[in-house]
Amino acid sequence: MLDATTRSGGTATASPRATTTEPTAATAPAVPAPQVSPPVAAVSPSPVLSLVARCGRALLSPWARLALLVILLATAATCVLLFEPQKLLTHGWPPQLGGAAAASVFAVAYGLCTVAFVPRPLLNLAAGALFGSQFGTGSALTGTVLGAGLAFGLGRLLGQDALRPLVRGRWLKAADGQLSRHGFRSMMAARLFPGVPFWAANYCAAVSRMRSTSFLTATALGSIPNTAAYVVAGDRASSPTSPAFLTALAVIAVPALAATTLAWRKRHHLRAG
Repeated sequence: MLDATTRSGGTATASPRATTTEPTAATAPAVPAPQVSPPVAAVSPSPVLSLVARCGRALLSPWARLALLVILLATAATCVLLFEPQKLLTHGWPPQLGGAAAASVFAVAYGLCTVAFVPRPLLNLAAGALFGSQFGTGSALTGTVLGAGLAFGLGRLLGQDALRPLVRGRWLKAADGQLSRHGFRSMMAARLFPGVPFWAANYCAAVSRMRSTSFLTATALGSIPNTAAYVVAGDRASSPTSPAFLTALAVIAVPALAATTLAWRKRHHLRAG
């Protein structure tokens, strides 16, 4: 039987049949299996570290810082009562110091004493008696700004967070709003006119949102007349009939009378509030 090529009269050549080879499991390259890392067990903090963290949070809480502030102020007041720095007026300043050095040391002591609630008029009189009008005024003003800055910093750092939520009363809110919105002029009025204790004004300003620059600037400028008057009075206390002493008394008395008159005229507004 003739095939199809023979019947057509041509010569047939056998062509190789195309074969395709597919990789089999035996010939396919081996793919490495992905490395699976073992699960990492959660490391729980040690009990000691947990205790330290809890103690740190407790010590940094607002009420803990307020308690620290109270302890510091109570300690300072106790030291003043025990060591009686007013004895410097009777025994004199340490003899190894003199001039500007003694006035500088007195300014530092002045600032620390104001933080410990020592009345500024006594310190101003002492500055005048020890150093005279010029050195005494410079030393007292430096100590005033230093003490105000220390009290403001302590109150802002240790007491503000705990005390601000307690500002709820009508008068307290009004005072806080006045200090926060009109810090400079409010502090100038508090320094120029007596009536508000120095330490009370410092810590009230610290609890408010008053800026530190406004506080210190108003303290430095507003304290000049009253401080200089007390220093001159202390310097001229031995001659109470001298014009300088009488002028100093007038500078002290006039703001006090003005503050009293203003408070008397505003008493109806205070009662109504």
